[in-house]
Amino acid sequence: MRPNTAPTGCHWDGSPRTAPVRRPLRVATISPSRLLRAGQSRRCPQCGNRIDLYPRTDGRPIALHPAELATAQVPAPCRWHLSSGIAHPHDDGRTWCRIPHAVLCPQRTPICRISRPLESARRLIDTGAFTPTAFPTTTAPTGTGSPDHPVVRMLLCLYFADGPVEAVRCVAQTNRRRRCPRPVLDPDGPAGSWSLLPVGPRRGELALPEQTMAVYDLSRLPHAEQRRWRIQRCSAHAVPHGTADLALAGWQVFDPLLHAEHLRTDLPYPPAHDSRER
Repeated sequence: MRPNTAPTGCHWDGSPRTAPVRRPLRVATISPSRLLRAGQSRRCPQCGNRIDLYPRTDGRPIALHPAELATAQVPAPCRWHLSSGIAHPHDDGRTWCRIPHAVLCPQRTPICRISRPLESARRLIDTGAFTPTAFPTTTAPTGTGSPDHPVVRMLLCLYFADGPVEAVRCVAQTNRRRRCPRPVLDPDGPAGSWSLLPVGPRRGELALPEQTMAVYDLSRLPHAEQRRWRIQRCSAHAVPHGTADLALAGWQVFDPLLHAEHLRTDLPYPPAHDSRER
């Protein structure tokens, strides 16, 4: 008598044993936001509580409270909702919505009038045990090195950087699911040049005094290179297909009034230093 044993590829009853196919997570090429969920959570630099960063329709980031709140408890000007990873400044008709962290941050003045439930939540956050981290204040440099927060010209627009040009880091995800450590500035590729441009007011602002500011100009580079700088990726991750972002790009639309304390009126480097860049 032979034992009736099922093959290794079947269960005890003879049914086939199928293993689920493992598929890596990928961001769709048509997705308006390539930022992964792992790169959205941070800590508020003022109160230390957790926040979720999302890009708006114009590309600027906004810090939202990580939890959803009942729409009836949130004032209409403070209601936000998410669609395909993009934050929109209104509710989408559901009973739950998101709220900006600035409304609940105990270190900031509320940007709108809040209801009693939100006031209770704000008091709970205010009495938390977390001690906010003290960040050192920085001033505009006066030497000949690169500015701590330079103004960069690319794609016919001026942007305010969150760090020196040499320290702008790629936001792409590597194969080990970590943020790429390479800088956006390619030492072997074309680079921009420092130039003095006039400081002009934006539309609707008051006229500013006639003065010039140091700008890292990328307008002479090819369009592909300027776009690579705009999406803040290194040369190895210049093509966004197949790789997602682990952080938001640190560019801000330049405002001569908000960023006046960081402006430089002299060139960071002598003209001989930029001879290879021209």
